[in-house]
Amino acid sequence: MGKSYKLLALDMDGTLLNEKSEISGENERWIREAIAQGIVVCFATGRGYPSALPYAEQLGLASPMVLVNGGEVWASPNELRARHTMPAAEVAALREIALRYDTWYWGYSVERVYNRNEWIEDPYGTEWLKFGYYTEDASALASVAEAIKGVGTFETTNSHPCNIELNPLGVSKASGLRQVCEMLGIGMHEIVACGDSLNDVAMIREAGLGVAMGNAQDAVKRIADEVTLTNDEDGVAHVIRTFML
Repeated sequence: MGKSYKLLALDMDGTLLNEKSEISGENERWIREAIAQGIVVCFATGRGYPSALPYAEQLGLASPMVLVNGGEVWASPNELRARHTMPAAEVAALREIALRYDTWYWGYSVERVYNRNEWIEDPYGTEWLKFGYYTEDASALASVAEAIKGVGTFETTNSHPCNIELNPLGVSKASGLRQVCEMLGIGMHEIVACGDSLNDVAMIREAGLGVAMGNAQDAVKRIADEVTLTNDEDGVAHVIRTFML
């Protein structure tokens, strides 16, 4: 069965990385073994380039990367292939919602991440990729979700039960992986995709084999083809051993 899969798409936080934000020795060992046997390993993460790159370098990856929930697609760690931006006016309006409901918020620009403690003076002077909210107040989060509808239509997901992540409509990890497939001349049915949160649902649904981590949100487990071990139990290594090699 494993011979039919050519690419392993990995979410990072809660999936590839353990709770210390590290790649375990076991995960690294099996990722390197997969690469040695011709499998392409591709990050598919909500992280931006600066925070994903050190992990790609740790693994020696020269493969494509899907970053910022599909906001950027890199042909390799040194070559940007596509970028999907949000209008600055939308970002400014989304920030006003965060202020109204007193939530933590952040915005991914092309250069860096801004947040509630350190916001940019002129949001119209930069390119934006993603906006997010975090609050443990479920009522406030629901109010934010409703208020967002007045700003525009977005690809709305999360990377944690207490947050909301927004990308331009149609931009997701799945859309990014479709671009990767075009580059590599393979099909989505030849991908194994692993993740734990709602921003992984689209790629888990579209992949040939969609895998939820043992620590994944229940909604992710329900739509996955398989459920593996948790991110602290080397679940990625288990996927490689069981389904790919």
